[in-house]
Amino acid sequence: MLNRHVLILNQNYEPMSVCSAKRAIVLLYLGKAEIVERHEQWVRSVTTALPLPSIVRLGRYIRVPHKRILLTRKNILKRDHYRCQYCGRDDKPLTIDHVIPKERGGQDVWENLVAACTDCNNRKGNRTPEQAGMHLLKKPRKPNYLTFIQHYIGISDDRWKPYLFLS
Repeated sequence: MLNRHVLILNQNYEPMSVCSAKRAIVLLYLGKAEIVERHEQWVRSVTTALPLPSIVRLGRYIRVPHKRILLTRKNILKRDHYRCQYCGRDDKPLTIDHVIPKERGGQDVWENLVAACTDCNNRKGNRTPEQAGMHLLKKPRKPNYLTFIQHYIGISDDRWKPYLFLS
């Protein structure tokens, strides 16, 4: 129960991050946050009972630097939903493919890297998708932090949707 995910909102209701229920309860107990949405369950100690939070809002505005999603193999696979971006299969081993090969000036950036099964990656070889007669299912792009929370961490509670701009 204390390992459940809790959405943390800044004072202006902007989504900041996700933490464990245990961490959120500590913020509530210290008076640094307030409950916006809660579960039916309660967390009890000898002297105190608190509702299990789903969403908490910080009491003070915290200036957050622009959050960066690191360019890693794992994050590319998450962005592409562990699916080959050429054939759409998700039942084969995946590699990372440079849409524009490095030899042709392709860079290691979000917009040039996609998940590809080994068959498609070998078929494409050192060519562009157009030269290989292949097409991408969707254009690769850099995910923003809200997208990261929505899709990669997951929305563990429908009450989060209005705060993640999904209503």
